[in-house]
Amino acid sequence: METSTQSRNTLALSLDQAPPIRVPLRFFLTAPIFGMLAALTLLWTGPAAWSTRWSPAMLASTHLMTLGFLTMVMMGALMQMLPVLAGAPVPRARRVSGALHLLLTTGTVLLAGGLLFTRSDLIRLALPLLIATFGLFLYVMSRCLWRARSQGPTVNGMRLAAAALAIAVILGSLLGATRGWGWNIAGLHLTDLHVAWGLLGWIGLLVVGVAYQVIPMFQMTPEFPRPLTRWLGPALFVSLVVWSLSTYPTQYMTLPPFIPLSLAALPILGYALFAVVILTLQQRRRRRLPDVTVLFWRVASVSLITAAGLWFMQALWPTAYTGHFALLSGILMIVGFGVSAINGMLYKIVPFLVWLHLQADGGRGRLTNMKEIIPDEHTRRQWWLHSAGLCLLIGAVWRPSWFAYAGALAFGLSCLLLWLNLLAAYRMYRRLITTGP
Repeated sequence: METSTQSRNTLALSLDQAPPIRVPLRFFLTAPIFGMLAALTLLWTGPAAWSTRWSPAMLASTHLMTLGFLTMVMMGALMQMLPVLAGAPVPRARRVSGALHLLLTTGTVLLAGGLLFTRSDLIRLALPLLIATFGLFLYVMSRCLWRARSQGPTVNGMRLAAAALAIAVILGSLLGATRGWGWNIAGLHLTDLHVAWGLLGWIGLLVVGVAYQVIPMFQMTPEFPRPLTRWLGPALFVSLVVWSLSTYPTQYMTLPPFIPLSLAALPILGYALFAVVILTLQQRRRRRLPDVTVLFWRVASVSLITAAGLWFMQALWPTAYTGHFALLSGILMIVGFGVSAINGMLYKIVPFLVWLHLQADGGRGRLTNMKEIIPDEHTRRQWWLHSAGLCLLIGAVWRPSWFAYAGALAFGLSCLLLWLNLLAAYRMYRRLITTGP
């Protein structure tokens, strides 16, 4: 039943242009390893990592998550979605994906090592590799989106996310130059902009755009409201641009503080609205059967709403929340929103890819139900560990001596289970493609 339902929902997709399954899966299988590395970093340093957002361990684990986990998955997903959703196959997909994977993996490891051990030489090695990674990726993505035959909110979201990524990369490169070569740049201002364009721009806009497709398709919800899919992405992007310009003082004009603060509220409200809409659509699902991926998206939505609420509390009472606000917001946005949403997507996308490529192989190894690929009990077990890890990491913001080790351990085990589940799916594909059912 599920397989036939999926078939009806994929009629508009260019499934015949999908790249080989190894193209996206090399990224998907690598991402949880970086999550485990981030957890090991926090375990190794213990409560000391939680003293400030600027601690070496926190900076290293943050980039292991944002580059090694979130961006790694998104690159793999776009290598799959550009030909399938946009009708624009990636040229030489095997070679391009292999180069991107190697460059991103090596650059992220070197950058995290440089930040953790305060080694400027490692940062100097990492920066050219990461610039080459994103330069190649943005070139390929722009070329594909320019030739895209299909249009729609998801493709438009990809375009906006690519533009946001370019801005985040430029800002990150300048910040890397301050640590690697000692450039004298106003670090705090650029850091806030880099974080905003990385989390709210690149990651946020891409998750929003992909959600328009995957949530109705895989969770059997109604479609997103058309005005939302048409205007939310552009509004978020423009509001980030206007806010960024308002925060930069010039010799001619310095804006009163409440103006940048008011402009920053616009994308925050936009993402909170997006989260509320997801929760509302999930309440109207056509099929009420238990689905762990729905729970992952609920965690992501609640984390997004909570992060928005904390931002407004910080705006209204800055002195009361200054100490823990940055760390708490980072945990909610990266682990609560980003990692949860990606877990929810991976547990649908990977079984779908396995099923799709098995069907393309002349029917050998045909499956009657995609839940055979990654059983519900395996995903549910990982959801519990992920949720526990998120709660413990939030607790570590306030009481590092109580929760730092437990939070890092639970999150690391969650990433390990995710990796094992995805690896089992790929092994099933290899077995069925070789021997049949």
